[in-house]
Amino acid sequence: MNLNIGLLRTETPACEGLVHFNNAGAALQPRPVIEAQINHLSLEQRIGGYEAAAANSIQIENFYNAFASLLNCATHEIAYAESSSRAWTQLLLSISFKPGDRILIGQAEYASNYLGLLHLARQRDLRIEVIPNNSEGTLCLATLEQKLDDDVRLVALTHIGSQSGSIQPAEEVGQLLKHHRAFYILDACQAAGQLQLDVQKIGCDMLTGSGRKYLRGPRGTGFLYVRHSILEDLTPQAIDLQAVNWIRPDHYELRNDARRFEMWEQNVAGKIALGVAADYASQLGMAAVERRICTLAALLRQQLVEIPAIRIHDQGQHLGGIVSFSLDGIPAATLQQKLQAQRINTSVIRRQSTQLDFTARQLGDINRASVHYYNTESEIEHFCAVLRTL
Repeated sequence: MNLNIGLLRTETPACEGLVHFNNAGAALQPRPVIEAQINHLSLEQRIGGYEAAAANSIQIENFYNAFASLLNCATHEIAYAESSSRAWTQLLLSISFKPGDRILIGQAEYASNYLGLLHLARQRDLRIEVIPNNSEGTLCLATLEQKLDDDVRLVALTHIGSQSGSIQPAEEVGQLLKHHRAFYILDACQAAGQLQLDVQKIGCDMLTGSGRKYLRGPRGTGFLYVRHSILEDLTPQAIDLQAVNWIRPDHYELRNDARRFEMWEQNVAGKIALGVAADYASQLGMAAVERRICTLAALLRQQLVEIPAIRIHDQGQHLGGIVSFSLDGIPAATLQQKLQAQRINTSVIRRQSTQLDFTARQLGDINRASVHYYNTESEIEHFCAVLRTL
C-alpha cells in the first residue's frame, strides 16, 4: 500500500509553514483525531459528562478493538492508561518479587522506567543488571542469554530508545525467554505507530505505549497489553470499581481481563481519540508506515553526513525514525532554539535523562530530529540547508 502524502499533509494542518521533526516527543495529530476529541468535549458541554459517555459508549469501546487490531491480540488483553509511564509502572508493581530477585534491562532503558526500577529495588531488595550493547549498538543477546538464570524475575526492554534510532531486537529477546520463568515487558513508547507490532511474534508478556508520539494521539493518553495467560500472576497495587467486581460488602474479585489495571475516572475524550489514532494507523497499513519513516530517516542521515560539522550518534543496522546528532561548536539547546526560530521543531536529548547509555558512550547533551510519514524530502533538504548556515 502506498501512502498518499499530499492527503495526509492536508489532514495535518500544522504541516503548512512548519517543519515538525519532533515526532518522538509529540507528533502532529491528524484532523480525525482532533475532531473526535473536540466532538466529545462539545457533547459533554451540551448534555453533561456522564450523559456524553453513555451516548458515545461505542466510540469508547472502540479503543479496545483498535489496539487489539494494531497489536494482534484480543480485546480483553488491552487496557487504557493516562500515559505510557503510568501503564509501565502499574504493570511493574503488579509483579510479585521476593528479595534477591534479579531484573535484567538494556543499556537504552527509558529514564522513567529505570528510576522506577531503582526505587522498587531499594524497597524490596532486588538486583538490577544492565545488559550492555554489542558492537553494533544494540542489546547484546549473547550476554542476555548468559545472564538468564532461575532468579531472573523480569526482563525489561525499550524497543526504541528516545535518544537514538536504534531498534532493539525485541523478537530475539522473546525467543530467548520462551523457556524461562522471567516476565518480559516491552516499552513500545516510540515503536507504536512507527513499527509493525505483533505481540504474538514478539513474544512479550506485557507491552506499554504512549498516545502522543508516533501514534499521533492526544497527550495524556496511553495503553497497555497483558498476555491473558499471565493475568492471574499479576496483582494491581491499587484498585477501584473499574478494576474489580464487588461481590459482597467484604469481598471483591479482580476482573478477568486487562482492565483490572484501569481506574474508573478517565480522560474519555482522549481515550476515544486515541482509539481513532490507532485505527488511523491501521488503515494506512503499518508496513507502509514503517517503510516510509525508515526511508525518510535514512535520507536525513545520508544528507547530514555530508555536512562536515555534524556528528551522527545512531548505532546499529536497524534504525527507525529518530536521528540523533550534534553540531560541533553549538550547544544542543542553542541549536534547538536556532532551528525553532526557523520554524523547525526538534528536541534535545539530555545526558541526565539517559545516563546508562550516554555514560557508556561518553556523550553529553545532543540533538534529536525525528521524522514521520507526513514529512517530506523537501523538508529534509530545507533542514540540512539551515544547518549548513549555522
